[in-house]
Amino acid sequence: MPTELDRRMDAGIARLTAPDGPLAVTMVERDGRMLPMIATAPPALSHYFAHFCAEHAEATFLVAGDERLTFAAVYDQAKAVAAALIAGFGVAKGDRIGIAMRNSPSWIALYMGVTMAGGVATLLNGWWTPEELADAIGDVECGLVFADGPRAERLAQAAGVACRVVAIDDRPALAEALAPVTSQRGSGAAALPLLGGEDDATILFTSGSTGQCKGALSDHRGVLQGVFNYLAQALVMLGIATENGTPPEGQPATLLNVPLFHVTAEIPVMLQSFAMGRKLVLMPKWDAEEAMRLIEAEQVSYFVGVPLMSYEILTHPNRHKYDLSRVTDFAAGGAPRPVEHVRRIKEEMGGGAPLIGYGLTETNAVGCGNWRENYLAKPESTGRASRPLVELAIVDGAGKAMAQGARGEVAIRSICNFKRYWNRPDATEAAFTADGFFLTGDIGYLDEDGYLFIVDRKKDIIIRGGENISCQEVEAAIYRHPAVAECCVFGLPDPRYGEVPGAVVHYRAGETLATEQLCAFLGEHIAAFKLPARVWVSAEPLPRLGTEKIDKVSLRARYREMAVSDGGCG
Repeated sequence: MPTELDRRMDAGIARLTAPDGPLAVTMVERDGRMLPMIATAPPALSHYFAHFCAEHAEATFLVAGDERLTFAAVYDQAKAVAAALIAGFGVAKGDRIGIAMRNSPSWIALYMGVTMAGGVATLLNGWWTPEELADAIGDVECGLVFADGPRAERLAQAAGVACRVVAIDDRPALAEALAPVTSQRGSGAAALPLLGGEDDATILFTSGSTGQCKGALSDHRGVLQGVFNYLAQALVMLGIATENGTPPEGQPATLLNVPLFHVTAEIPVMLQSFAMGRKLVLMPKWDAEEAMRLIEAEQVSYFVGVPLMSYEILTHPNRHKYDLSRVTDFAAGGAPRPVEHVRRIKEEMGGGAPLIGYGLTETNAVGCGNWRENYLAKPESTGRASRPLVELAIVDGAGKAMAQGARGEVAIRSICNFKRYWNRPDATEAAFTADGFFLTGDIGYLDEDGYLFIVDRKKDIIIRGGENISCQEVEAAIYRHPAVAECCVFGLPDPRYGEVPGAVVHYRAGETLATEQLCAFLGEHIAAFKLPARVWVSAEPLPRLGTEKIDKVSLRARYREMAVSDGGCG
């Protein structure tokens, strides 16, 4: 039966989304079916930025080292970027503009400027190799890419990058860092386009089981509805805290400690902060002790990251030196938390409650949420469907809904879902059921209270500390070495990252390769986080099924049990 927190959250959502509520819900047609939509959300990101940067103009928005920037200051730079893109770079509505940078104020202002100019902000993974960057840029046909120093160097090494690359030194203050862009706007005023909900806004990349990195295209409406669905949850919890006599004090603040090219950092962290007037404290590189220092110094009130991050804070030997008491929630996403970690966060972190969310790149981060005492009661669950926009179903192989308690593929339907994979009509069609549910590739079931439990993955994916790794992509990279006859890649349990890639390799007759040699070769083709942490060499050909496919199930079971490492790349 519903918990007391469930009932209070449901009542809060009902008040917010009533016809006269601040987040009134209406219905909108998409692909021939009617879906709920928050009517009060702005139609496009350009309107969203203008409104909330004016509302919170003088509040601190970004803290990056010694630099502190207000909402107004960041918006002014974003407007200058947008004008320069149109007048100086010739950007037109729908052009794909890549951002390949570490977390920085420049990244955020460029994202804002690109979307305000009508471009499609194409978020390139900053950990990719030159080859991976070139493949993604070519796949979605970027005409222009902004890159910081390390990424610009990689792009200079990459073969086949035909687009213009503008190097951005993000170390100086924001206005100076963006000068290579804003100086191109000329003397005339560039008219920014009028954008609507169905205009394309973003492309984020997702690793599928096929090993092909796909660009997931979303429109302004999908992105903003995702933001506002998160806002609905935040407002409900604010109302509950106020009713409990413990309303938050001061400006909300959070660390930006996950990469902005990930949907979690983009939507619930970065974009949601505009509406909340929330301060973002940037961390270009994760370090648990630095995170604790910043939490104390900047009075951070909310923490979110992959489970590894809060666990490293929890177990850090110097945690007692820092005051973390202002943090109300230690949230996580991207991978499940061990049950023991959930309990310890509640008992040992100084008052912050555990929280977990479940969403995907293709759903613009919305999906499910499990909050506070509900999470403690059901620590293996990702929670209920996030209201008011998300519909959740468990479907069979034909895409038909299954009964409560039955195990099947988790499917999500909402106006927040992405539009399509760029230039992949077959993949797009395969990703949706006939009635518009996105197929997540996760296997799970719903209990009697509507809580989702994920029990397996349909896709051949490893989740390493929140990063999705396609087994097939790693196998394809291994097969590129001429000494390799057969290989198999699978996930291995890891106490720090949750999972890491493992590989078993059978070499051609007369060939052999040291693990370090194979890893060095792989490092030229795939990002470091994808490299196998363990490599075993099989003297015999790998076992096969009756279909002549390699028997991955038995190999994975056998090598997961082996405790002795042959040496790793990580």
